[in-house]
Amino acid sequence: MHFDAFDRYHEKESFIHLLDPRVKVVVTIAFIVSNALLPDGAWMAFVFAWLFLLATNVLSQLGILYTFKRSLVALPFALIAITVLFSIPGKPLFTFQLFTWDLTITDMGFLRFVSILIRSWLSVQIALLLVAVTRFPDLIHAFEHLRVPAILTTIIAFLYRYLFVLTDEVFRLLRARESRSAGASGKRSGGGVFWRAKIAGNMAGQLFLRSYERSDRIYNAMLSRGYTGHLYTLNPHEMKSRDYFVTAFAIAIIFIVQIIGRL
Repeated sequence: MHFDAFDRYHEKESFIHLLDPRVKVVVTIAFIVSNALLPDGAWMAFVFAWLFLLATNVLSQLGILYTFKRSLVALPFALIAITVLFSIPGKPLFTFQLFTWDLTITDMGFLRFVSILIRSWLSVQIALLLVAVTRFPDLIHAFEHLRVPAILTTIIAFLYRYLFVLTDEVFRLLRARESRSAGASGKRSGGGVFWRAKIAGNMAGQLFLRSYERSDRIYNAMLSRGYTGHLYTLNPHEMKSRDYFVTAFAIAIIFIVQIIGRL
């Protein structure tokens, strides 16, 4: 298992790739917050926000629809907001019966639901673009420069670093289970549902214990090598005039989108 299974960074020499990671993090956060603050049904503002995304895709040399194609997979998770269709008062659009409940979709509920889907879709796109144009270590150091608590950045960095190790542990446990639960040809190996639930619980416990023991060994090894709680990098980040200009320009565009959304 390699980092390629988790890392979504694309090596390019584009204008966006060469920006300071702090610029990309700040603009991404501002874009997501701006989407959350837009009123329901601000269709023109949503269109301008998407045009901003498309332009950024072009400048990153990843293709104009790079984030569009990859963001659709996240839309089903936004369906958790489907209850707003029935819970927001408004003019009834459609009524149907579900078991013993009479559910009515209102115009305001439908407006809120569609707006939530669009906000989520745009936010996922900008997040995908961020990880595609910024190396993960650079993201961590950008968070440090932006005064994110060190404990959070350290936990995220080590989670990323050893995620593939935990994945290997899971595969080893699965192989061990299969080798101890052989079945006749044409029949499913192992026991029933309760047997599988018991085995899965044991595997989760073993994974936790192995991870805990490994983390203790790794931490002691790091202390012996001079670790003081700070992650160093060979790429010192220095804000240039171009970075300040891009930050100001992007924030201005986001501010204009907010104004358009309230016209």
